[in-house]
Amino acid sequence: MASVRSGQQWTAQQAHYRVAVQRRVLSVLTATQVVGGIGVGVGVAAGTLVAKHMSGSDAIGGLAQTSAVLGAALVAVPAARLAASRGRRAAITFAYGCGLLGALIATIAVSAGSWPLLLAGLLFFGGGSAANLAARYSATDLSRPGHSARDLSIVVWATTGGSVAGPLLAGRADDFGGHTGVYLVAALAFLLATGGVFTGLRPDPLQVAHLGSDRGEIAPERSMRAAWTVLRQSPSAGIAVAAIVVSHTSMVALMSMTPVHLDHGGASLDAVGVVISLHIAGMYALSPLVGWLADQFGHVPVLLLGMILIVCAALVAGTADEHALVQLSLALMLLGVGWSCGLVAGSALLTESVPVDLRPSVQGLSDLLMNGGAALGGLVAGVIVSTLSYAALAGLLILLALPMGTALVFARRVQEA
Repeated sequence: MASVRSGQQWTAQQAHYRVAVQRRVLSVLTATQVVGGIGVGVGVAAGTLVAKHMSGSDAIGGLAQTSAVLGAALVAVPAARLAASRGRRAAITFAYGCGLLGALIATIAVSAGSWPLLLAGLLFFGGGSAANLAARYSATDLSRPGHSARDLSIVVWATTGGSVAGPLLAGRADDFGGHTGVYLVAALAFLLATGGVFTGLRPDPLQVAHLGSDRGEIAPERSMRAAWTVLRQSPSAGIAVAAIVVSHTSMVALMSMTPVHLDHGGASLDAVGVVISLHIAGMYALSPLVGWLADQFGHVPVLLLGMILIVCAALVAGTADEHALVQLSLALMLLGVGWSCGLVAGSALLTESVPVDLRPSVQGLSDLLMNGGAALGGLVAGVIVSTLSYAALAGLLILLALPMGTALVFARRVQEA
């Protein structure tokens, strides 16, 4: 009896410790997401137009966003390995460090007038996005059962302030220091976020989550193979990743070419910044509500809502000309909320479908696939807009979202059966 009471006491102490660590984790991630979001938001607003003006090509302008998203995909792999072997703190610090390096390279590229060097810098710059995305999973490592979507959504929501301010700051930085000023602001933001995670994310949430685990940490060299196995064997994990990929690809494709569409109508960088800020507000501001809905009513229904919103956004955008600032703002806000539904509900479903020791690898694979798909989407979007039209791009996104929505309807029926 004494040993049983001792075990119960240890379990209670361990639970109390996890709750205390979770509070600290959410506080640190919330603060650093605001700062990191500024860096990402500045790059989102300025990258496409800077590359377009430097190269004189709409297609190259589209490659700017593609490079940043591809960089986020590439950074996701070593970040996942670091998370598996050394925890979330090392992984997120590494990713923000890559973003900082990319912002500095982009600053040099703009000063030298070299768009190829700018694209190379934006590959590293994508590390900032990878860090912001990885942070959402860190919020779920110590979540109580049934609260993962809400905890995740808090960190996603925290990005709102920085990501909305970033595009608005892009215009001010451009007025003050030209395009180099834009990337210097991003570099400072990533530097602060790196320092905040490195010094503040202690103890590491993933390492705490492993306390009491019989299986321990997986070997980093086996992480991607193990992740593919999980996706093949778990229908819920597979549908979660597919929905995340479609949501992110659709968002990046339409968002990245909207500044080019507006530029054709003579819109200023300030006007573009307002449209992108409203879009980012749609992405992040309602995420706590999205998280609550996912925990209350299920992940799949919220994922289906996301697909419906993406289709609506594409319809509104596809019928807007290059001067329709209000209509395009509405379209991108709908697109942002649809993305939020896909990311929050999909990420929570994925987390709950995977054992804790396999989470870093599966989550890293998910981020690799979502950013890889988005990079391809951004590339294709640039070609479509330059050869066909912005409306044709919107039509393609509808064709992408509708089959995913159909798959989610079937998945919902299987759950109810």
